[in-house]
Amino acid sequence: MIQYLENDLLKIAVSTSGAELQGIENKRTGQQYLWNGDARFWKRRSPVLFPIVGALWNGKTHFDGVEFAIGQHGFARDMEFTPVPDAPEGELWFALESSDATMKLFPRSFRLEIGYGLHDTRITVMWRVINTGSGTLHFQIGAHPAFNLPDFNTGDPIHGYFAVSASDLTAEIIAEKGCIGSETAVVSTDNEQMIPVTADTFCRDALIFGNHQLGRVSLLDKQRQPVLTLLFRTPYVGLWAPAADAPFVCIEPWYGRADAVGFNGEFSERHAINTLEAGKTFDASYMIIIDNF
Repeated sequence: MIQYLENDLLKIAVSTSGAELQGIENKRTGQQYLWNGDARFWKRRSPVLFPIVGALWNGKTHFDGVEFAIGQHGFARDMEFTPVPDAPEGELWFALESSDATMKLFPRSFRLEIGYGLHDTRITVMWRVINTGSGTLHFQIGAHPAFNLPDFNTGDPIHGYFAVSASDLTAEIIAEKGCIGSETAVVSTDNEQMIPVTADTFCRDALIFGNHQLGRVSLLDKQRQPVLTLLFRTPYVGLWAPAADAPFVCIEPWYGRADAVGFNGEFSERHAINTLEAGKTFDASYMIIIDNF
């Protein structure tokens, strides 16, 4: 089921499947900012990543010494959420409760709530994790929105730009099986703190920036005109596209990161894990601002 929020400027659509954002439309121009989910490149649009971000080493982890398998980016993106009644005006909320199905993958009790708010040209995406169990809950959560590159042409040497909030960034590199190796790469910006999007930008998979290096990433078109901006406070953000000729890019704020190559410990010992005691709530959000009005 699809639900909508709109004002005089924007219309957004959200599915109960995965509580996933399905569209961001400029009502004045008809421009669609979010990728359409064409499976020739990538079948998703803006999945919620929970209870892991990225991959587990060999797809497996341990809870109290017992092995469990969780697929890349977790299971929430593939589950049906329930709309939350009586959401505040101008917001949509969706909830996923732990169940027998989730316990087979992730043996912990939780309630996950995903909210969307719309004000003028700003979309706020809200995450709420509630520990409904009696023990400590360890988890990761993140976003994976994909945004269209304006006037995309495969043959262009530059498809657009990322404008970022810092220069001379250090990126972690995916080494094997979707996990992080020891190698890092320096990603240089020009004097306007911009990174060009070219056919080679993601030749080694995603660029992963940790240690709170970034709090803002803007997408600009080929003429360096702003399209949209993401604001976040997450310790990690990933930039990614699946192929050199993909007509979109992903800007991904994360509270978490994939396993290191060879990690075989307890889930609670994973890198960049969040800890939530029984009965407590984790609240976080990020913002998408549409710039080209």
